[in-house]
Amino acid sequence: MRFQVLDIVPHTPHPVTGEIVSVHERLTRVVDTAVRAEKLGFDSYAVGERHQGEFVSSAPTVLLGALARATETILLSTGVTVLSLLDPVRVAEDYATVDQLSGGRLEIVIGKGNEDKHFPMFGLELAKQYEYLTENYELLRRLLRETSVDWDGIHHTDLHGVTTFPRPFDGPFRIWHGSATSTQAVDLAAKWGDPLFSANALQPREAYQVLIDRYREKLAEHGHDPSVGYVGSGSGGLFLADTDDDAVAQYRPIYEATAAKLAAAHAGDTRKGKTMAFTTIEEAVAHGPALVGTPERVAAKIIDYHKSYRHDVQSISINPVLPYPQQQEVLARFAEEVVPLVRREITTTLWGPDDPGRASGLTG
Repeated sequence: MRFQVLDIVPHTPHPVTGEIVSVHERLTRVVDTAVRAEKLGFDSYAVGERHQGEFVSSAPTVLLGALARATETILLSTGVTVLSLLDPVRVAEDYATVDQLSGGRLEIVIGKGNEDKHFPMFGLELAKQYEYLTENYELLRRLLRETSVDWDGIHHTDLHGVTTFPRPFDGPFRIWHGSATSTQAVDLAAKWGDPLFSANALQPREAYQVLIDRYREKLAEHGHDPSVGYVGSGSGGLFLADTDDDAVAQYRPIYEATAAKLAAAHAGDTRKGKTMAFTTIEEAVAHGPALVGTPERVAAKIIDYHKSYRHDVQSISINPVLPYPQQQEVLARFAEEVVPLVRREITTTLWGPDDPGRASGLTG
């Protein structure tokens, strides 16, 4: 199995103490943590994109540019690039620039995003979010693969003989499709034979498994080789301690306050994926995707989820309200104690020499 660190760069006060770091310090930590993740042997580091709420990830390509120069070997990615909002021409230009700066170490994950309020900010209609996603993706893949592109679309202006610059480092970088609640993203990934990344963050396992299973069925229906159908999985938070009881006790205030805050923010909204399905830490550990406990327990949970998802990459996120030294300790313990236990049981060809679609700049 491969392992990724994801930071969607929330910038919120500690739910108990109210303490908060400056935006400068928060963004600096993104870069520093990517460097640390590379040294610890993680395979990938991803940043999110948000344009509403308590986040400072509105410019992911700027962050990735900094990461491209601060790191040397780790794969860079997104989680997710909110393609429904964006002009595919600009996306092709920006991410090809990152691909060049990183020496071909880029793959991205696209989606429509988990925020409703950003659509009117960009003059777009929420009801058409999947129409935008589909059209923008189909134009983006052509811009990355072709020169002198002609395009006759619905939402994007027509193009005549357009070639975007710079070109990607060594052919088009791989695009994954982020999946949280709907079948549209799943079906789009399957249609084009692209890999899928399941959010696996807020809901029960079954809610995500039905989408992963559908993806594999549709992939076969479209005639794609199953070997291209890589699957990634997120997680519902990570916290490690020497005993399970200590991990639960220490993480409880953060998890349960965050769950309550989300519930209040989305009061009356019954759509899946907007709030945490598990309001107590005990429920989240026992029945949800939260990775909280000893390294042995967390490794066992990832392996157990793999029986359902058969995923190739596990993404983790460290809660940024933890004291920064503790964030780094949890990251190191995961790399040194959890990863070896999981890799002893689970293998994959993803990002290895037998993965023909991997980023060209990966040499490990």
